[in-house]
Amino acid sequence: MYSHFGRQYTFATVRPCDAMDGAGPIERLNELPSGEHVDVLYVDPSETAPTVRERLDSFDPITVERVPDGATARDRVAAGPIDCVVSEYALPDEDGLSLLTGLREQRPSLPFVLFTDDGDETVASDAIAADVSEYLRRTPLDEQFPELVAAVTRAVESQSQRSSILDRMTDAFLALDTDWELTYLNERGREVICAAAGRELTIDSLVGTDIWRLLPEAVDTVFYDEYHEAVSSGEPVTFEAEYEPLDTWFEVRAYPSPDGLSVYFRDVTDRRNQIAQLRQREEVLKEMYRVVSAKDLAFDEQVDRLLAIGREVLGTDYGALSRQEGGDYVFEIVHDPTGDTEPGDRVQLDQTTCERAIVTEQTLVLEDIARDAPELTSREGFTDMGISCYLGTPVVVDGDIYGTFCFYSEDPREEPFSDWEITLVELLGNWVSYEQERRRNRRELTRERNRLDEFAGVVSHDLRNPLGVALGRIDAARETGDDEHFDAIERSLERMDDLIDDVLTAAREGESVQDPGPVDIVAIANEAWAIVDAGAATLAVDAPGRYLGDATRLQQLLENLCVNAVEHGGEDVTITVGALANGRGFYVADDGPGVPAEKRDEIFEAGYTTSEEGTGFGLKIVEEVAHAHGATVRVTESADGGARFEIRDLRPA
Repeated sequence: MYSHFGRQYTFATVRPCDAMDGAGPIERLNELPSGEHVDVLYVDPSETAPTVRERLDSFDPITVERVPDGATARDRVAAGPIDCVVSEYALPDEDGLSLLTGLREQRPSLPFVLFTDDGDETVASDAIAADVSEYLRRTPLDEQFPELVAAVTRAVESQSQRSSILDRMTDAFLALDTDWELTYLNERGREVICAAAGRELTIDSLVGTDIWRLLPEAVDTVFYDEYHEAVSSGEPVTFEAEYEPLDTWFEVRAYPSPDGLSVYFRDVTDRRNQIAQLRQREEVLKEMYRVVSAKDLAFDEQVDRLLAIGREVLGTDYGALSRQEGGDYVFEIVHDPTGDTEPGDRVQLDQTTCERAIVTEQTLVLEDIARDAPELTSREGFTDMGISCYLGTPVVVDGDIYGTFCFYSEDPREEPFSDWEITLVELLGNWVSYEQERRRNRRELTRERNRLDEFAGVVSHDLRNPLGVALGRIDAARETGDDEHFDAIERSLERMDDLIDDVLTAAREGESVQDPGPVDIVAIANEAWAIVDAGAATLAVDAPGRYLGDATRLQQLLENLCVNAVEHGGEDVTITVGALANGRGFYVADDGPGVPAEKRDEIFEAGYTTSEEGTGFGLKIVEEVAHAHGATVRVTESADGGARFEIRDLRPA
């Protein structure tokens, strides 16, 4: 037994039962992972060589080819696959150790068994230093032969396991010698090298090839420089670089050794793309935040910039925030590079793709409308506007569908919208929904605060006058006992009672309508007229339409406007109720004297009146009812020169 650095080599006879793991050489041969055969090259010029070859060849799956000298052996290994070399020490042209060194230059991992009676411990030491796989004595041949089979088995099995491990690696691996020739590649390494070379090659044909001649495009690249740096410095290098001919990024780890360079490399293109994508998304989110947090931007400007962000990310032609009004779809803020669609444009809701998102109350994703939703191809959105690709989400305000925030293009989209893109649109739509609610609530709070201030002014001013009169008359009545003072006190108290009733009415009517329903203006106009002390005045109702609202409050509005017309237009005034031209409200007009232009803002102020008996709350209540419906009221001149009150921005039913 000879020991060298912990490895032991046997020179004495070894019985078959001494094989590793308790298994004999035949059993171990059957466990080889190749699954086919083991090609052994036997190098021996002696007369006993045929006997050794024949006996070794009799073991399945071993196939033996014999050559007589080192030169022939070198040529044979270079010519084709050999799994293991078994060699005599004494050869005609060189010794076995010289052959081992030469073959390892061709194939660094080639198993090599020295099977000889020539040599001593010096030869054994040199063999170990040259990294021989096994060292065995030939005699007695009958006893040593099973150990030869076991040695070949161990050597081939060890190399097979090493190759299997490298082939199972997800990293590509290749080994280079000091002349930059490939000495080993795993399968992944072969695939990458073949892709870079632009042709399909086997591992065997690649071994022995100069990598820089095989890949001239790699010369003077980062790979070339880093590999040479590792070899010259003797220190490992790790780097990431793009190999432009393959449009691929690699993470590379190169480890130098006296025999050359071992290189592990991994395709990190996807990872780098993901990192770049995450950075791009982070920038998008930062830009969105800058827009939504900009206090100096109006809401319309913020939405306009968000539409621009969405179009850029999605690559769509158009973007829009739109609202539904009854059966209409109204564009509020639009990104249309053609200029064909502008804010305020209207289309029938049931002719739009957006209607599907509104009805389902869900985000609608259609990369190709003709393919994904052919039932929508008969709508004007497809036939007239040419919308073939759509991504939109509902905008919900106070629990009701307000409209949609959407993006669309005239060409179908080849790639599906990603989860990120869909989420981005939903995030934008959610912000619009939130901001609409916040702005609505802020307007409501501001209006309530103004109403309270206004009512407080009425209470402190308008009630104080009749109260002061009453108190003065009480003192006079105590002094004189004259009944006329009590009559004046009664009138003052009645005046105060009227004021209190009107203030309470204005407060109630100004509360926002929470559950609007369809209201027929014709019906409530006639009901309101029936309550008015009209005298000889007449009412004409000219198809004013149906709107969403509170019927009781809208009837109060009409009643107050009719009373105002009768009071200021005369007993024979003619009053007309009709629809506004845009279909979003109605008007009440008369042929009386009208309202001077300079007074048209004042008449809606609480307490404003031109009558000694009026409280000045009739038109204030009209304004409060309009505001409670999210509408506005405007006074102008009628076609007959009288007053025309327009109730604008009602929602059609």
